[in-house]
Amino acid sequence: MDTTRFDDEQFDRAAVALRNTLNGIAITGAGISVESGIPDFRSANGLWSRYNPSEYATMDAFLDNPDKVWNMWYELADTLKGVKPNSAHYALAKLEEMGHVKAVITQNIDALHSHAGSKTVIEYHGNADTMVCPACSRRRGMDLSQRALGAPRCECGGYMKPDVVLFGEIIPEYALKTSERLARGCDVLIVVGTSATVYPAASLPYLAKEGGATVIECNTETTAFTNAVTDIFLQGLAGETLPELVRRVEEANL
Repeated sequence: MDTTRFDDEQFDRAAVALRNTLNGIAITGAGISVESGIPDFRSANGLWSRYNPSEYATMDAFLDNPDKVWNMWYELADTLKGVKPNSAHYALAKLEEMGHVKAVITQNIDALHSHAGSKTVIEYHGNADTMVCPACSRRRGMDLSQRALGAPRCECGGYMKPDVVLFGEIIPEYALKTSERLARGCDVLIVVGTSATVYPAASLPYLAKEGGATVIECNTETTAFTNAVTDIFLQGLAGETLPELVRRVEEANL
């Protein structure tokens, strides 16, 4: 990798911050998975360009017409089944293995952090690898073999829904409470691939900053975080900046 374009001062400061903590966390958004071939839902080629979220991604829509809603989720599941983690996902897993990052909080539903080897992953909006029955809470893996039959049915007779947070649903209490606790108590927080527009997840860096954490932001462009709470800004693709950050942390530990 050509590292000449990296800002050495920023990367070295970030490496020192991580090397000196066993209490770091990371918060990730859609930008970290774009390099795996998953378009941001809000991008020109994203899911919302083909499916109006008010018709396909709300709990009311699911309850009104589950077969219609499942048309979109089957398409998404079909897209995700061949997607692999990229170097940014593996870099965060490596930082956890090294003991510097103890949890990843993600807004993504693609499960790529877990597939990359991260052990402690807080999925703010759920996981599209599984389905859940709203009636009895039974869960099972996503099954594309039943696609032609429409919305999958649960053994209890109800309709299964993707195990994700639809518009109109609340963030699971465990994810909400655990994320807030981790953010308030961390020494270093790494923000990756999120534009700081979706709340309540976007509030977490502010909570971390209030607690005295060093905030490292890895994004291709500046965001609302940059001038408000960011201490160190690593500009570029996550698949390039995070592996470079890991490299510098490893070298410093030699």
